[in-house]
Amino acid sequence: MTPCLTFDVYGTLIDPSDVTRQLRALLGDQAEDFYLRWRDKQLEYSFRRGLMGAYVDFSQCTREALAFINASAQTGLDAQTQTQLMDAWSQLPAFADSAAGLQQLQQQGARLYAFSNGSRAAVSALLEQAGLADYFVEVVSVETVHSFKPAPAVYEYLLSRTASQADATWLVSSNPFDVLGARHAGLRSAWVKRSDRAQFDPWGLEPDLQVASLVELAKRLPD
Repeated sequence: MTPCLTFDVYGTLIDPSDVTRQLRALLGDQAEDFYLRWRDKQLEYSFRRGLMGAYVDFSQCTREALAFINASAQTGLDAQTQTQLMDAWSQLPAFADSAAGLQQLQQQGARLYAFSNGSRAAVSALLEQAGLADYFVEVVSVETVHSFKPAPAVYEYLLSRTASQADATWLVSSNPFDVLGARHAGLRSAWVKRSDRAQFDPWGLEPDLQVASLVELAKRLPD
């Protein structure tokens, strides 16, 4: 059976922390803390909207999270600056190992899918500018389901798009909530630990694999 591997995009293939380059010019030493709070609030808003059944495009979660952190941190970023920071999300770079790891996995015969909370159009354009688009059979977006990871319905939709059984499908993500959502839905999982500070939630569900890069994943993935 041809292996089916599905990849989270933001934080796994693509480095959203690159936004701190712009923030550093605006906020100096506050930049990293501002980014981390923005990213946490972005995900929190997606979780809330998923639970409420109040879906919006993921970019709206990102925009509203930026407005909240700007107000709560009293950083005074004006509307034009906030727009420029939002635009930066469409120009994020791939992690250094992404292309090499995907190429190796593709050469090993795996079917590769991108799977994201972002819209299909936004994610497709992001992967194209980062040089990763050609590795994937398809970009699968939660927008069709009108919910967000880690809702079970989005993983069910993923399986319908890949035409693969849960126990034969791998979800590869740096986000523990995504790995846990996939495990809960019966998929196999690989956690990409992108930072030494990253911690996996102690829920009694562990990823099938823990790796530091996609190149390591290609080496360690079971046949």
